[in-house]
Amino acid sequence: MLTLRCPACGVMADETELAPGGEAHLTREGPGSTDEAFEAYLFLRKNPRGVHFERWRHAMGCGKWFHAARCTVTLEVFGTYPAQTSGPPEEILAAIEARRPGWQG
Repeated sequence: MLTLRCPACGVMADETELAPGGEAHLTREGPGSTDEAFEAYLFLRKNPRGVHFERWRHAMGCGKWFHAARCTVTLEVFGTYPAQTSGPPEEILAAIEARRPGWQG
């Protein structure tokens, strides 16, 4: 079972307490974008086999959104961090590199 630590309240929550929110760190396209850019934002998502950055909501807890770095194959969690972060923190990237030498995101 997937267990993630909510960075907002510090609780270790299993997947029954969480709500998935899809891929993290997307560039949101708005009214001024091209049709192609808006289509890519709505429909094109990475679905990697391996390390992935995702959005999660602590739905049965504090209700806050956060990001998680995990492996989609093994469910290994490299860390979680606040949703307001524009990219993965250096310590998360270092944890991924330490466990997956040569990984390139």
